[in-house]
Amino acid sequence: MRISVQEARDRIPHHDIILETTVRLMVPFIQLYGLYVIVHGHYSPGGGFQGGVILGASVILFALAFGLPASQEYLSEGTNILMANAGALIFTGIAVLCALLGGMFLDYSALVKILPIDPISWRSHGIFLVEVGVGMGVMMIMISIYWDMASAGHLDEGLHMASASQTDKVL
Repeated sequence: MRISVQEARDRIPHHDIILETTVRLMVPFIQLYGLYVIVHGHYSPGGGFQGGVILGASVILFALAFGLPASQEYLSEGTNILMANAGALIFTGIAVLCALLGGMFLDYSALVKILPIDPISWRSHGIFLVEVGVGMGVMMIMISIYWDMASAGHLDEGLHMASASQTDKVL
């Protein structure tokens, strides 16, 4: 049984306007930084895994401040599953495509047969595409793990409701 965002907010005993406003202001900047880390991962420290963790943490921060149902309206479970699989498909698709074109697994210079630019440029573009796939996958898996842990396996409850229901069972 899914509960609405308003019902979830009514269950939370205290709303902190400062916390909610701060999170609402911070999340876009955290996500922008996560995208920066992914995009510049092949030129500087960082990359798909680190950027995906940052992006996933921004959605988890949103869920902590506004509740699990609000985070699921922000990013639905179906979108999560679709993007996690798309990320894995991008990574493996690029790797297999390199192998099918006569190169080694993840040998981006083999992609010259698709678009005739120099192999060094293809290495840069290939790494970028792999970083995007890894970032998408890591972000979505982090969010999924949080949703499962925060709701004790039931995605209709949030962290506050799961801990309250577990306390009731103990008493």
